[in-house]
Amino acid sequence: MLITIIKIALVCVAIAMVGLIYRVIKGPTVPDRVIALDAIGINLIAIVALVSMLLKTSAFLEVILLLGILSFIGTTGFAKFLEKGEIIERERDN
Repeated sequence: MLITIIKIALVCVAIAMVGLIYRVIKGPTVPDRVIALDAIGINLIAIVALVSMLLKTSAFLEVILLLGILSFIGTTGFAKFLEKGEIIERERDN
C-alpha cells in the first residue's frame, strides 16, 4: 500500500515539475521565473526523498541536504541580483 502511495506521489510531483518548467520558460516576469526555479529545486528534493523511500535506503540524505543548500543559495543570489543588479559588491577605493 505504501509503495503505491509513493509511486502516485512521484507522478504528482513530476506533473508539478512539468508545470514549473513551463513557468520558467514562459514566465511573464523575471521574478516569476526565479520563484519557479526555487520551486523546481524543492520538487527535486521531494523526488529524491520519494525515491529514497521507494528504495528503502538512506544513501540519498546527503544529496537532499546538498540540493537544499544549493537551491537556497541560488534563490538568494537571483533575488540579490534582481534587487541591486550585482551579486557580489566590491568596495573601490579611489
